[in-house]
Amino acid sequence: MAETVWSTDTGEAVYRSRDPVRNLRLRVHLQRITSSNFLRYQPAAQPGKDLIDLATFRPHPTASGHRSEEEEEEEVVIGWQEKLFSQFEVDLYRNEAACQNPLDHQYRQEILKLEASGGRKNRRIFTYTDSDRYTNVEEHCQKMTTAAREVPSFLVERMANVRRRRQDRRGMEGGILKSRIVTWEPSEEFVRNNHVINTPLQTMYIMADLGPYGKLGYKKYEHVLCTLKVDSNGVITVKPDFTGLKGPYRIETEGEKQELWKYTIDNVSSLAQPEEEEREQRVFKDLYGRHKEYLSSLVGTDFEMTAPGALRLFVNGEVVSAQGYEYDNLYVHFFVELPTTNWSSPAFQQLSGITQTCATKSLGLDKVAYFSYPFTFEASFLHEDESADALPEWPVLYCEVLSLDFWQRYRVEGYGAVVLPATPGPSWSPVSSGKGCGVCWTVWRDSASRVPFTACW
Repeated sequence: MAETVWSTDTGEAVYRSRDPVRNLRLRVHLQRITSSNFLRYQPAAQPGKDLIDLATFRPHPTASGHRSEEEEEEEVVIGWQEKLFSQFEVDLYRNEAACQNPLDHQYRQEILKLEASGGRKNRRIFTYTDSDRYTNVEEHCQKMTTAAREVPSFLVERMANVRRRRQDRRGMEGGILKSRIVTWEPSEEFVRNNHVINTPLQTMYIMADLGPYGKLGYKKYEHVLCTLKVDSNGVITVKPDFTGLKGPYRIETEGEKQELWKYTIDNVSSLAQPEEEEREQRVFKDLYGRHKEYLSSLVGTDFEMTAPGALRLFVNGEVVSAQGYEYDNLYVHFFVELPTTNWSSPAFQQLSGITQTCATKSLGLDKVAYFSYPFTFEASFLHEDESADALPEWPVLYCEVLSLDFWQRYRVEGYGAVVLPATPGPSWSPVSSGKGCGVCWTVWRDSASRVPFTACW
C-alpha cells in the first residue's frame, strides 16, 4: 500500500467570482485512518498458524447499534450558508426551554421536521452559518499569529470588536444621509473607533465531530475543517484551500485514544451552460448600456468639442511680484497679443488685465510688491498640420509696470515682453530697465485628440 502524501499547507486561498455565491457547492470527504481501539487482536495464535486471521481486523458493532463502517467514512455536498445540524445541536434544540431567540426556535422546527422525515443524513460533518453564535465567538477570539503567548495589539483589539459582515447597512434612507460624510473635527476616540476595515463580510464554517463511537455531540470533539468568507466584492476566502490535486489534510485528535483522520475539500459547483452564459452576457450588456446612458444624462451635452485639426491653448497664470523699482504703490498692466494668422479667441475672452495697486515691502536692499494676481485666457490655432514647425508665430505677453504717486498721478516704471514658451521649461520673468516683474503660470494645450498636458514656466 502506497504511503499517503499529506497536504501541510493550511493557509488561506483567495478567489474572485462574478457568479452569485449561492451557486457555490463543496464536497467534503472525511475518513478515519487509525484508531487505538479499532484493531482487536486475539489473545494467542492458533496452533499451526503463523499469521493472524483477517477476521480479527474487522470492526465490531458499536453500542449505538450502528456498524462502525458507517462512522469511519462520510461524504457530503454542502452549499453556501447551508445549515447541517450537529448531534449537539439536535440534542440542544429538542428542549424547547433551550431556545432563547427566534433563530433557536427556527432551528427547533427544522430539527423536528428532520426527525419526522427520517432523521438527518449527516452524522459527523456539520456547519455553522453566518447567523450562528459560534461565528461571533470564533471571530472575536481568533489569534493573529501562531505564538503561544500572543499579546494582541491595539488594532487587533479594535478589529475583534468589529462585526464586519454586519456593517453593510445602508447609510441613506429616502435620499437623505443619516450621518455626515465628513467629520471636520474628529476626536481621538472617533479616530480610534473608525480606523478599522468594515467591508461587508459573511462567514461559514464546515465542522466535524470527531468523537469516539457512541460519544457524538460533545463540544470538545468539534474541529474546524474549512472556513469560508465572502465579501460584497465577490472575493471568496477559503482556509484551507481546495484539495484538488494535492494530498488530503490530516487531523490528529488528543486524549487517551489518539486517532488520525483525513479529509478532502473539492469545489463541485456546476458549470454554467452555454445558453446561460449567453443570457448572462446579454444581461450584462444591457446593464452596462443603461449605466452608460445614466452617466451621459448626468454629464449632459453642454461640453464644447475641439474641432478637428485645431489646437486650443488654455493659460492659467499669476502675476506674482515686482521688485527693484524706484517708487511705491506699484501695479501691472498686461495683455496678450495673438498673431494675426490662424489665431483667434472667443468673443467674451479678455486678453488683458490690471492688477491691484500694491505697496512695497523691504527685502534686503530692494523693495518688493507682492500682487499674487491670477489671470486666465484661451486661444485657438486652426491648422491642419499640428507639428511644431507649422506654427509660424506664437502669442506674446506684454507687461507694463506703473506707479501711483501722492497726487494720484500715474508713472510708467518699465515695460517688458516675452513670447509664451511652447515647451515646458524653467520659470521666467519679463525684465525691463534692469527691473523685474515675476510671472508664473500653468498652460493646458488641447489638440484634436483631446489629450491634455500640463507645463509650468
